Amino acid sequence: MKLLRRARRRAPSYGSDSADPVLLAAVATGETRALEILHHRHAPWLRARLRYRCSDPDQLDAALQETFLAVWKNAGSFTPRHGDTDAGAWLWTIAIRQLISQLRRRANRWIADADTDYETIGDASAEDTVLLNIEYGPLGAALHSLSPELRSAIQATVLDGLTVREAAQILQIPEGTVKTRVMRAKARLREALT
Repeated sequence: MKLLRRARRRAPSYGSDSADPVLLAAVATGETRALEILHHRHAPWLRARLRYRCSDPDQLDAALQETFLAVWKNAGSFTPRHGDTDAGAWLWTIAIRQLISQLRRRANRWIADADTDYETIGDASAEDTVLLNIEYGPLGAALHSLSPELRSAIQATVLDGLTVREAAQILQIPEGTVKTRVMRAKARLREALT
């Protein structure tokens, strides 16, 4: 009888139809099967959205791998908001940051290599080039001059491609506040760039 009780306690309290917060709580306790379910559920759409920002499949694979590694390490930090049963916005934030990190590493590799054949850089996708110019060009300097509140709103909606609703969930502010901050950020960027 004691063995049966122990087996019941060890049985996972989640399944493939469990909500994301339940799965993330299980991942936080070290349940690899819960991470597999999350990966199966979210990796396809994350890859599709990331593909709009980078055409290099190796970069996408690396960003996705790092995303789910970060989920494994930080699952306990996820807190659902207002009864939200989807961790999509939280995962997207991690994924886009991982992709940008991948692109920065590649850019730093180009900068550090003095013997680089600059014609090979032409193989970079348009999205990669835009992201690098945003980070290291005049727009990057203008973005860094914004207040953290304005910068996070413009980054979430314009650079990361999130909807106002998704950005509001991630930033934990009302949708109207996101719109106002984006409008102010755009005005300040225009001033800084003219």
